[in-house]
Amino acid sequence: MADKQPQLNGAYYGPAIPPAEQHRYRHHRGRSCCCCLFGFFWKLLIALIVLAGLAILIFWLVVQPRSFKFYVTEAKLTQFDYSNNTLRYNMVLNFTARNPNKKLSIYYDKVEALAFYEGSRFANSDVITHMNSFRQYKKSTNPMSAVFSGQPLLLLDNDQVSDFNQDKSAGVYDIYVKLYFRIRFRLGDVITGTKKPKAKCELKVPLSSNSATILTPFEPVKCDVDF
Repeated sequence: MADKQPQLNGAYYGPAIPPAEQHRYRHHRGRSCCCCLFGFFWKLLIALIVLAGLAILIFWLVVQPRSFKFYVTEAKLTQFDYSNNTLRYNMVLNFTARNPNKKLSIYYDKVEALAFYEGSRFANSDVITHMNSFRQYKKSTNPMSAVFSGQPLLLLDNDQVSDFNQDKSAGVYDIYVKLYFRIRFRLGDVITGTKKPKAKCELKVPLSSNSATILTPFEPVKCDVDF
């Protein structure tokens, strides 16, 4: 009589894993799954970064965004006297802003100008306020102006007073102007959030009441715009 064969329950999986090795085996499988999951998310992140970079590149190639250009076209200084630690001044600056973009228009919401002499601020003026903000269309130029007038306290040391006397003799003053902007860009019906670029303008402003202005008229200056 043939011997009865033991009944097999399921497929044969080879030799049984010793109990001491079972924990190590399960730990190895769990670590492999974690590595696979981490690898998947890492590849997904890289793919998203590449897609975002391509989208930005395509946007830049299509829109070609460019910073606006800002100039001081005219400066009129009728008073600039310093005595008893007080500066008395009257100055008008005319600006032009140029939008070189072919697809973007610009909203100028606020523009503030600060004037400095010998490293010290002596005046500020609102060029554009929220009440008279305007939209600058594509490939267009718009004028702006600022009026500075007052007699603030200004403390200058001996060297700075000497520089002032030299400027007074020449009839031309080195005045540094900073401008702070609040602007928005528009592309079609989409308007961006507020941007806050700055501009710096180094001016040599002649005193209008001085005969030296005939020899040294004010020369328009292109300001450095920094986003």
